[in-house]
Amino acid sequence: MAEAGAHLNPEMSSCLICLDPLVDPVTVPCGHVYCTSCIHTHWDGEDDNKTYSCPQCRQIFTERPVQKKNITFADLMEELKKTGHRTGSGDHIYSEVLDVTCDMCTETRRRAAKSCLQCLVSYCSSHLQPHYDVPQFKRHELIEPTRRLQENICPHHGELMRMFCRTDQQCICYHCPVDEHKGHDTVSAVAERDERQKELEVGQRRIKAWIQEKEKDLKVLQQEVEVTCRSADKTDEYSEEIFTVLMRLVEKRRCNVKELIRSRKETQVNRVKDLQRKLMQEISELRREDAELLKLLLVEDHNQFLQSCASQPNIRKPSHSSGVSLLPLCYFEDVTAAVSELTLQKRGINTGKKSKSYQMCFSHF
Repeated sequence: MAEAGAHLNPEMSSCLICLDPLVDPVTVPCGHVYCTSCIHTHWDGEDDNKTYSCPQCRQIFTERPVQKKNITFADLMEELKKTGHRTGSGDHIYSEVLDVTCDMCTETRRRAAKSCLQCLVSYCSSHLQPHYDVPQFKRHELIEPTRRLQENICPHHGELMRMFCRTDQQCICYHCPVDEHKGHDTVSAVAERDERQKELEVGQRRIKAWIQEKEKDLKVLQQEVEVTCRSADKTDEYSEEIFTVLMRLVEKRRCNVKELIRSRKETQVNRVKDLQRKLMQEISELRREDAELLKLLLVEDHNQFLQSCASQPNIRKPSHSSGVSLLPLCYFEDVTAAVSELTLQKRGINTGKKSKSYQMCFSHF
């Protein structure tokens, strides 16, 4: 574990909020790791908005997330601390996992506590002590540890750059306004810093206000998505119920139409068969009479023929006309028309007043 920690990228072992080595590391739902106290403090400031965000990826959480202890990072940091303790001090950690290390340490380089602008050296807490005890060092300006100390030295005069040239927009030393930046608009670096910092703070407040507005808009959009989904679900459920009722109604009407057609078919067939039976009886009677007339016509004796004609009844006219005309399709035209009208209505085509055939077929549904 210690060997792996020695090659660990400092950014991976540092909290993205305080930028220090992780203490009690926890993982938030989006996967980023922070110190427990740092993420709690960050989310405490967002309680009023009822939304919580990841400081790095800005992912929004509608409820305050439950953090899970990152056991891997916790074990790694604990191992690094134990390794550092072997050199005699609690802040001894390998330089590979520190942002700035002490320039005075010879073996294991400890974490720097301050950087000196006069010495251009970074010191750990032990090597920094003379700056607090020795009068000559007390006048030195100490700042937070930085690797960019050499950037504070003027490349032309070798002096600390405490001025700022607004004309050229660069830091300069006290000698620069005499030659290279003569006649330029120059101020102290502290004054320029104060002015720039105020501008940045105004910009930062504006950005935070924009972030809050965007987060509110994001919340509104999320609510719109939820409302849309609920509305779609309710509409789908209602439509399903309506179509179920319609399918039952169509099935009922289909059965009724089939029954109506069957009933009409049976009635019509029975009527025709009854007619056929009566016609067949009459045909049989007529054939019998025809046979008797034929027999009479074959009699050769005149007297017998005449006597037989006198007793022969008159030829009677058949009760039914022989001109029977059947048009089977006409019996179901009204049903076909009613079904066609129902189909048009289901397609949303308004046919106006319901036809007589429609009322006759479907009035009892």
